[in-house]
Amino acid sequence: MKTVKLKDGSELVIRNVMVDDAEQMAQFKQYISQESDFLSFGKNEIEKSAECEAQLIQSTSAAENSVIIIAVANEEIAGFVTFNGGFRVRKKHSGDMGIAVRKQYWGKGIGNLLMEALIEWARNTKTVRKINLLTRTDNAAAISLYEKYGFTKEGILTRDVIINGIFYDSFSMGLFID
Repeated sequence: MKTVKLKDGSELVIRNVMVDDAEQMAQFKQYISQESDFLSFGKNEIEKSAECEAQLIQSTSAAENSVIIIAVANEEIAGFVTFNGGFRVRKKHSGDMGIAVRKQYWGKGIGNLLMEALIEWARNTKTVRKINLLTRTDNAAAISLYEKYGFTKEGILTRDVIINGIFYDSFSMGLFID
């Protein structure tokens, strides 16, 4: 657990998610699904109950190569980063990450803090050697964040996402952890 002061002077706690956070995690996902088209899911596409979230948290916490790290501000989840590592021996060293911050907390440095926490966690696992992600090619803010932490573009997935009949391409990006 890490407590930091944000750019605006408010306090933020960065920590691993706990089963007790399940209800807030479900609410958080509903909020973010309505705030950005840069996510892999849209409004009402992710219907998770607190019970489902609790099961997800338990299974993620039990895996040596998976994690959910949350940022808590004003007693609510302001953002999170997830990493899901492979379950086969040949794939345990790599996995996919996702990150999201609630719109009301954009521009406060939370994305940076979550990225730092994830990379530190990955280095400490001695298992995770690569973090992969997908991001839309028009998501300049996210691309800038990822490149700041050393992620490199590895390829383009054309027509990866469709929103309101419009196709968007995505960059495949990766970061080596050794």
